[in-house]
Amino acid sequence: MEKMTNKQTIFSIFSLLLLFSSCVSAQLRTGFYGNSCPNVETIVRNAVRLKFQQTFVTAPATLRLFFHDCFVRGCDASILIASPSEKDHPDDVSLAGDGFDTVVKAKQAVDSNPNCRNKVSCADILALATREVVVLTGGPNYPVELGRKDGRLSTMASVQHNLPQPGFNLDQLNTMFNRHDLSQIDMIALSGAHTLGSAHCGKFSKRIYNFSPRTRIDPSLNGQYALQLRQMCPIGVDPQIAINMDPTTPSTFDNAYFKNLQQGKGLFTSDQVLFTDQRSRSTVNLFANNEGAFREAFVSAITKLGRVGVLTGNASEIRRDCSRIN
Repeated sequence: MEKMTNKQTIFSIFSLLLLFSSCVSAQLRTGFYGNSCPNVETIVRNAVRLKFQQTFVTAPATLRLFFHDCFVRGCDASILIASPSEKDHPDDVSLAGDGFDTVVKAKQAVDSNPNCRNKVSCADILALATREVVVLTGGPNYPVELGRKDGRLSTMASVQHNLPQPGFNLDQLNTMFNRHDLSQIDMIALSGAHTLGSAHCGKFSKRIYNFSPRTRIDPSLNGQYALQLRQMCPIGVDPQIAINMDPTTPSTFDNAYFKNLQQGKGLFTSDQVLFTDQRSRSTVNLFANNEGAFREAFVSAITKLGRVGVLTGNASEIRRDCSRIN
């Protein structure tokens, strides 16, 4: 038998990895708990709605929590594990407590049903809760694939260089998303989630005060908007003061984010670059002009996001308490 060349070996390994990835995602399916906890979606929906009625922050906090979880170690609820863990990394310390509390409340509601107790993973509850906050803010309703298990490991180190940064350019964004088999269109659609939520002044202050030696304000930023941001984030202000990511409809899941980009009102460099870079501008224009196209692309992208690095079968566990391993 002939020896395999290095190229053949690499190709074989790559093929096996693709096969493993497709097998894992194939194990996720809608209705996964049809026999063990048939009412899980209704239970989670009611718990999330109750939390949402208490505070709007529930929506952006839960949506962001899902993204941060999936991009680090995959969608395994490792972000929920108590300190010391992922949540202690500087990129995660700004995650609002209401997102964590939403999952806790939903988990308590699920486990209060004797038929469901300790049968539904925290990772699946987070995925379902994310769909609910999207719907509650006017976004699309979509089927959620289920069957994830919860991870047993969560470290600060695993977060490093695994989350997109506010100053990223298009190449950096695409490289990071491509690692998870997410395309440029997926990345742009998921960025549209910035139509909800807020960001701290310290995350974009350089764009409005110290962009470059020659230009204090980032020229890609709408001039009037930049002055408004200066008023809301004056020099010396607490860098933790939060500003709406979407200055027009911050409480509604819509396509205003993309219309804002057309006007130079993207809060982060990583937002505005989607319009300033010719390679992504046409997609921004499509989503700005056709909300249906955005909603369809978002459903596709968040479904693909929910498949990233999932643990299934005996690979992990279903946590009894989402904040600690069993």
